[in-house]
Amino acid sequence: MAATVRRQRPCRPACWVLVTVLLADLLALSETLAVMSVDLGSESMKVAIVKPGVPMEIVLNKESRRKTPVTVTLKENERFLGDSAASMAIKNPKATLRYFQPLLGKQADNPHVALYRARFPEHELTVDPQRQTVHFQMTPQLQFSPEEVLGMILNYSRSLAEDFAEQPIKDAVITVPAFFNQAERRAVLQAARMAGLKVLQLINDNTATALSYGVFRRKDINATAQNVMFYDMGSGSTVCTIVTYQTVKTKEAGLQPQLQIRGVGFDRTLGGLEMELRLREHLAGLFNKQRKGQGSKDVRENPRAMAKLLREANRVKTVLSANADHMAQIEGLMDDVDFKAKVTRAEFEELCADLFERVPGPVQQALQSAEMSLDEIEQVILVGGATRVPKVQEVLLKAVGKEELGKNINADEAAAMGAVYQAAALSKAFKVKPFIVRDAVIYPILVEFTREMEEETGARSLKHNKRVLFSRMGPYPQRKVITFNRYSQDFNFYINYGDLGFMGPEDLRVFGSQNLTTVVLNGVGDSFKKYPDYESKGIKAHFNLDESGVLSLDRVETVFETLVEDSPEEESTLTKLGNTISSLFGGGTTPDAKENGTETVQEEEEGPAEGSKDEAGKQAEVKEEAETPSEDASRPPPSEGQAPPAGEKVAEKDGEKSEAKPGEKGEADSEGVPPSPEEGKKSKPARKQRVVEEIGVELSVLDLLDLPEDMIAHSVQKLQDLTLRDLEKHEREKAANSLEAFIFETQDKLYQAEYQEVSTEEQREEISGKLSATSTWLEDEGFGATTVMLKEKLSELRRLCQGLFFRVEERKKWPERLSALDNLLNHSSMFLKGARLLPEMDQIFTEVEMATLENVINETWAWKNTTVAEQAKLPATEKPVLLSKDIEAKMMALDREVQYLLNKAKFARPRPRPKDKNGTRTEPPVNASAGDQEEKVIPPPGQTEDAKPIPEPEPVEIAGAESADAEPLELAGPGAEPEQKEQPEEQKRTLKNDEL
Repeated sequence: MAATVRRQRPCRPACWVLVTVLLADLLALSETLAVMSVDLGSESMKVAIVKPGVPMEIVLNKESRRKTPVTVTLKENERFLGDSAASMAIKNPKATLRYFQPLLGKQADNPHVALYRARFPEHELTVDPQRQTVHFQMTPQLQFSPEEVLGMILNYSRSLAEDFAEQPIKDAVITVPAFFNQAERRAVLQAARMAGLKVLQLINDNTATALSYGVFRRKDINATAQNVMFYDMGSGSTVCTIVTYQTVKTKEAGLQPQLQIRGVGFDRTLGGLEMELRLREHLAGLFNKQRKGQGSKDVRENPRAMAKLLREANRVKTVLSANADHMAQIEGLMDDVDFKAKVTRAEFEELCADLFERVPGPVQQALQSAEMSLDEIEQVILVGGATRVPKVQEVLLKAVGKEELGKNINADEAAAMGAVYQAAALSKAFKVKPFIVRDAVIYPILVEFTREMEEETGARSLKHNKRVLFSRMGPYPQRKVITFNRYSQDFNFYINYGDLGFMGPEDLRVFGSQNLTTVVLNGVGDSFKKYPDYESKGIKAHFNLDESGVLSLDRVETVFETLVEDSPEEESTLTKLGNTISSLFGGGTTPDAKENGTETVQEEEEGPAEGSKDEAGKQAEVKEEAETPSEDASRPPPSEGQAPPAGEKVAEKDGEKSEAKPGEKGEADSEGVPPSPEEGKKSKPARKQRVVEEIGVELSVLDLLDLPEDMIAHSVQKLQDLTLRDLEKHEREKAANSLEAFIFETQDKLYQAEYQEVSTEEQREEISGKLSATSTWLEDEGFGATTVMLKEKLSELRRLCQGLFFRVEERKKWPERLSALDNLLNHSSMFLKGARLLPEMDQIFTEVEMATLENVINETWAWKNTTVAEQAKLPATEKPVLLSKDIEAKMMALDREVQYLLNKAKFARPRPRPKDKNGTRTEPPVNASAGDQEEKVIPPPGQTEDAKPIPEPEPVEIAGAESADAEPLELAGPGAEPEQKEQPEEQKRTLKNDEL
């Protein structure tokens, strides 16, 4: 035993470490048990959460609505968000910001900035001299960037989700339009960082919609490809997406459903907002026409009137979707003049005729990018609020040539539900059924560099090369590696967008800069000087297009190789034995494995280099200078038994000529045949030694500068201060409301009979006077009072009224408490009486125990009678001596004594019965089974089998206690023993031995 203990002791620290790690993991996991998604629309957002017990639920906001306006109202001393801000758009349109997403990632000279100024002239936009972006100038001292405004919205969405989930939430998946470029995506990530959100992924809203559609129709997806088109027209833009659903076989999870984005088309400004602006302009013209000749100014110069007209235009557009005409009317539109005009659907369609002509455009773009025809599309599904306009459906139906349009998806919430499913899949706290998502690159990205070349005539010239890094409609996320073979000194290369010919001239102007980054490499020449005897394998640049569609340059490194010969004699027998044992357990590697170990991992992470067809000629010229290691992925895979080519061989195929590696052929030919010892020493191949050195990289962002760290920290602090100010304002409003409610409620109670019964006229007059004085103070000075002052006033009033309220509450509790005490005393007395009637032979309680219970019962009776009598003598206006808490304490003391005796009776074992002269029991136990009673017993000498045992005395029935046949009470909690209906096996054996 001692040896066993000594063996276990060393394991205890490890066990404690394991327990500590598991507890730490659980604590970390408990902080992220809920995840959220935010579907950011131009007009409104939908928030969804997943938490234990609540799978994929849309969050209700404070107004119990499922969608929340993306609107912020900013003043010097207050801020409103969501529905509160939307209601302030009429009262204070200059301070209310909405429809600001087109400003994200845009410089001041972008056409979308000019369009925003034309749509909302009441806002003052200033230019940031450092980044050339715009800011909202609220006051001379107060300005906000579009990223900061979006950060406020995201922070508000998190607060809604946390209130709904009743726990903190940090992880989120955010939807963005599919046409967002790199600058716009980085702007959204910076806004989320300001809001304190950890973004698991930026998912395209069309991809999230397709995921939601596929998740709820998982059973309908099979190995046959199904092509579905989603036409999403929202408030600000339109996106058409072609998605292919089918099941694919994976190594990890077997056969699983997959969605692949095949084609995408979009129109950045085609949406419901543009229709509403057209209708607003029409209504403004009608109002001006009605007031013509009255010398009034143009309604378009009044921001409040235009805000009212925009709201009415939104309502009229919605009504005209189901009616042929409707009456637009606004009370007091401007200068207390009412407006009323009839608008027909035909007039609305005429106003938006050119917009309806643009409806088929995204469909044609999507088909062209997918290289598909309409005949291959099985279904066209409508998404987005603006698709409810009848003319949109009519034009779209004609464009796609289908019998009908699919409306079997929630047009408003599909993207939010798909995004939250992706959030649950990315989170470590949930396990969901796999659904493979393959998104597509909308804008191709390439690498450009210039190299000096020497022509045959001896003249030297510069050659500009382009290399496609991520091709259009290629899948992502994926990693790529570009290898530069002909450089030995520091050089530069450029990361730019590829061919954007599929976009029109106006879209290209909105797109912004087509140059992404200039990369300056430092230390290339120094690394070549360090290894002059090594063979260069090129300079490798590792790129990553992550799940959010954001491009990053992970690292750049130089790779060198040389051949090192190993002498077999130097390797000792012990080393050989160690290498053999290590290889058995996966710890050892052969020289060839070491040679290509690093590159193999990279090759697994790298995706095939895909270029567009029209750049095939350019790629052919560049293959000597830059290559993607897995360029030759289109070749058929090696047959079974043949070793796959090493990563470096594939990487160098398009560069320099591959040199045969010493011993490579010999190894392949002699596979499976062990060489003789002497031959092995002579023909053993040389081992490759690889050196990888990371070199310095300087990045110069060309499209839009990211916010510096100090500016981000300043923005974070600014948003936190606003949030703190909002919380303080909420606390002050809550304190003021509580004080005002207490005054009104107490003044009303003073006239109720139950309060007048326990108070004197002088007491009520004192309380009433104090309440009136506080009410007057609240009306006169309450607006400038702080939260602390309001809470102090409330505490003062509560102390004054405490005695009055206490007397009323005690009188309300007396009947119920006294009745419960009487019942407990009666039952306890009956239990005690029954316990004393038990025969001495069956008695399980001691005299001390029963005497203790009797004393408690008598003391409780005496206390109750005395206190009730004293209370009856006191006037109702005095502090009572009969307190509900004292009654509860007496009940708990009495109940504790009774429960002690009941538990003892529950586990008491019956005493052994007396034996007759022959040593046999008089009768089997009462709770013995029938089979035991029928068991044949061999009688002792001198006694026949027919001899009857001595009968057992009849059990005494105790009033108030359980009968002998009743089942015993179960004991809740640890230590409870299972109910026993049969005699234990040990007692059965004792019975047989005694009888024998």
